[in-house]
Amino acid sequence: MSSLARPTHGRMIGGVCAALARRFGTSATTMRIVFVLSCLLPGPQFLLYIALWILLPSEDRAKTSAW
Repeated sequence: MSSLARPTHGRMIGGVCAALARRFGTSATTMRIVFVLSCLLPGPQFLLYIALWILLPSEDRAKTSAW
């Protein structure tokens, strides 16, 4: 498994689904479909997406980070 960072290439909106797909070893398209289908269920999916967009570092920043 790779680190959890939003990729600079291959992202559509914020790169959250692409980052999660890379982390769990699935395709980004599959992760996006799962997210869209999960939006049909009640819950804070959009808030979670926005929070991950804010909290996950971009791939170029993650390489230079001391973490």
